[in-house]
Amino acid sequence: MSHRPLPGRRSVLRGSLAASAALSLPTALGAAPAFARSGRPTAGWGVQAGDVTCDSGLVWVRSDRPARMIVETSATESFRNPRRWHGPLLGEGTDFTGTTRLRGLPSGEQIHYRVLLADPDDPRRTGEPVTGTFRTAPAKRRDGVRFVWSGDLAGQGWGINPELGGYRIYDAMGALDPYFFLCSGDNIYADGPITGTVALPDGRTWRNITTEEKAKVAETLAEFRGNFRYNLLDENLRAFNARVPSIVQWDDHEVVNNWYPGEILTDTRYTEKNVDVLAARARRAFSEYFPISTLRRPDGRVHRVLHHGPLLDVFVLDMRTYRNANSPDDQPADPQGILGREQLEWLKRELSRSRAVWKVIAADMPIGLVVPDAPNIEAVAQGDPGKPLGRELQIAELLRFVKHRRITGTVWLTADVHHTSAQHYQPSKAAFTDFEPFWEFVSGPLNAGAFPANALDGTFGPDRVFVKAPTTANVSPAGGYQFFGEVDIDGHSGELTVRLREQDGTVLFTQTLQPGRVGQ
Repeated sequence: MSHRPLPGRRSVLRGSLAASAALSLPTALGAAPAFARSGRPTAGWGVQAGDVTCDSGLVWVRSDRPARMIVETSATESFRNPRRWHGPLLGEGTDFTGTTRLRGLPSGEQIHYRVLLADPDDPRRTGEPVTGTFRTAPAKRRDGVRFVWSGDLAGQGWGINPELGGYRIYDAMGALDPYFFLCSGDNIYADGPITGTVALPDGRTWRNITTEEKAKVAETLAEFRGNFRYNLLDENLRAFNARVPSIVQWDDHEVVNNWYPGEILTDTRYTEKNVDVLAARARRAFSEYFPISTLRRPDGRVHRVLHHGPLLDVFVLDMRTYRNANSPDDQPADPQGILGREQLEWLKRELSRSRAVWKVIAADMPIGLVVPDAPNIEAVAQGDPGKPLGRELQIAELLRFVKHRRITGTVWLTADVHHTSAQHYQPSKAAFTDFEPFWEFVSGPLNAGAFPANALDGTFGPDRVFVKAPTTANVSPAGGYQFFGEVDIDGHSGELTVRLREQDGTVLFTQTLQPGRVGQ
């Protein structure tokens, strides 16, 4: 695979880390002590970029006080003759977070950026700049594309453990120098409090960093915001954010486990039982803490397509917002399904328009793995290996559409189930046969409890080619079973290679797919 050399990239990272060190570790209140005394705004939570395309990207920051966001970009880390972008005024209404869109960027180039926070009353008074870098998507096929994906962070009570080095998996992902990171959901566990210590089965003690907002389930807007801030206490994640842009989707734990619109909770931990109220607060915090382009549109949606040059389009699904209520999922007709009719039609339309060699469908839930919400079903498959029923009907409609429209290069990526696996779906083994073979790859968690492999549903004929999972439930990150995946698209041959990796980067499984095929 051919990649443009990145002069000075490691020194940029060192500069970013030095800036973070100068700012000190953020406190739960968001103030960085070193600059709090100076009276200048500080950005102790780091920077991050997101939804980067060939010529644009979003840059995010959080201040410790009201400030004007200013972004400067340069082709080099020296920032000679920088280009300046005036961003929003950061205030209490957005928890002092803000995002600035950068437009007209050169394609396939390393973009160095720094964020300055200026005193709204005196623009000459700025805090210490915080630096970051990202590559725009290549306009030429020969440059190739590499990215990583995973999901599920700080789940089941396993938070930031300094004794284990915190969220170490981000170091391994960053070492691969990816164009971007696709987070497949469960960016936080709003329903999962973090305690100071957890007893491990072998007699050891797991020790968490804790904050006030993580001491209970999130219900208020402030508590949801505190859940997103919690993860940014980890220096590995902040350093990763400064060098790798993200494409982020959400799943259930951004709100509450297995939620669906209209649900009324029976969980006694909650005083607010209306899930729609909780989801609205969670969505607002989610939009404040990640640079996502579509959340700033009037419709405020999560689903979108990111065009990453001639080799790759990423179709980000939202399998949470438009779904019907969890049920046994065995109804013979299901027009709403898990995507909703409007999103399904959008996906079909965008897939048919795509001219990219590869069309990655980023799903926040798997297709053929049975994910229960006892006594109901949480995902798509319900365990009946016969003809499509319930939410499977929408997937059957989509797979049939891909086949008959001759749409090439579709690959499904997901997380959610806290193990890693590769499924090959084959009509020759399926009850529903009107589709072409395809692959679904699962990876995760990033830092959460690991669980045994889910049962397969035979409706679409999945063959589990590879799996690594524990035999017991909720194995802590200290016990291993933390995973991420890598996708590497060669610019010369067009081949797409998926590697499933462990927390330290060790390759567990490799599968190479050929371009230009409807199914394989």
